[in-house]
Amino acid sequence: MKLDFRVISLEDKPRICSILEASDFQSCEYSFANNFAWRRLAEAKICLYNGFYLLRSETPEGHVYTFPAGSGDIEEIISLMKQDAQAFGEKLRLITVLKEPADKLKEIYGDNITVTPDRDGFDYIYNTKRMIDLPGKKLHGKRNHIANFKKLQWEYRPLTQDMFDECIKFSALEYNDRNGYTSHSAVAEQFAINAFLGNFKELGLCGGVLYQCGRIVGFTIGERLNSNTFVIHIEKALRDVQGAYPTLFNEFLKSQASEYEFVNREDDVGIEGLRRSKLSFFPDYLLEKFTVDFK
Repeated sequence: MKLDFRVISLEDKPRICSILEASDFQSCEYSFANNFAWRRLAEAKICLYNGFYLLRSETPEGHVYTFPAGSGDIEEIISLMKQDAQAFGEKLRLITVLKEPADKLKEIYGDNITVTPDRDGFDYIYNTKRMIDLPGKKLHGKRNHIANFKKLQWEYRPLTQDMFDECIKFSALEYNDRNGYTSHSAVAEQFAINAFLGNFKELGLCGGVLYQCGRIVGFTIGERLNSNTFVIHIEKALRDVQGAYPTLFNEFLKSQASEYEFVNREDDVGIEGLRRSKLSFFPDYLLEKFTVDFK
């Protein structure tokens, strides 16, 4: 018996989502829409096996696998994943493993694995009501930025199909301005944005668009992630427009996510400016993730 990895498709959504729903992981990687839209970033392939959902990606260091979502014999599925890695002449490496699964793997495999925190992959988790109300001294600056943004004529609209083209154009202009074609991740992000918007209804997404003085200054896309968390997949705004980012974030949560206890703004992939920005909202906690290497 071996695992059969292949490219993800929209037809996989019902089966994958039922497995993810049961696992109820809070990590941004455990989202069908995320896996579908970002499949080009690391040539990701999926496998559905005996109640488990697996994702395998290619990196310069070799193939990596997400911790299996689903239920069943974890030792059996790990054994099959080891065999799959061995077919490439590699040892099994699991990425984005949450603390509870990492602890479980340590109990089972002991000294046969090494477990390493992946700080660049930690997700930023915020209490949604706090991000809507922005109370206290720590968030005073965010309230000021939003107030300054709203001194000019502005409008927030829920994202609908008739706005897709202007969002694609907006992201393409930003991509060109920063020479995005020189960065593999920027190219993959453009692919993801087109995948999100091109399959918006099918993926069960929602979004918002922010305008100032009649022009678009930002847009965002997100969805329900698990039983108590909303995830934001895309946030794009003009950096030179003061308050555009916090206003977009705040208005999106008011409009689409107020029923959820938490909002996940995903990781910072080790980008210093992105890390500063996400920390400046004072997350309630960072969702720890680990890399697990089998010896």
